[in-house]
Parts: sequence; structure tokens; C-alpha cells
Amino acid sequence: MKMAVAAGFAAALGLAGAFLAGVTPSLAADLATQPDTQVAIFMVPLTILILTMLFEAGRFVWRNRIPASAPARQRRTDWSVAKTH
Repeated sequence: MKMAVAAGFAAALGLAGAFLAGVTPSLAADLATQPDTQVAIFMVPLTILILTMLFEAGRFVWRNRIPASAPARQRRTDWSVAKTH
């Protein structure tokens, strides 16, 4: 829990700092002249997001807190009633 709070606070602080400095991904991509740099500016935050999601999913599995799946619904079939169309 403490790690999640610390990570969230660090992310919020970094985001606030970037916005106060006026840096956005689209502005940074315009400032970069090489295509490799533009790709990195887009892919690095996306990769961090995906790795964070995988880390959180692994944390749920490691602690065995996977929600129980709902039982399959049973459909009632009444064969004695004839359907008329």
C-alpha cells in the first residue's frame, strides 16, 4: 500500500512539474527533429503504462486476491409450453 501511494505521488509530482514547465508529448515531439526521438517520446510513457499495469496485475495474483468468478447462470427451459409464432 505504501509503495502504491509513493508511486502515485511521484507520478503526480512529475506530471505537475511537466505541465508547469509547459512540456506536453505533442510539444516535445515537435521539438524533436529526428524520427527516432519522436518515436521514443511516444513509446516511453506508453511502455511505462503497460509495465505498470502488468505489475499491478502480478501484485493481485501474488497476493491471491483474484475476484471469484460468478457461477454460470442456469437457463430455465419449460418444454411443456408450446411457442406460437
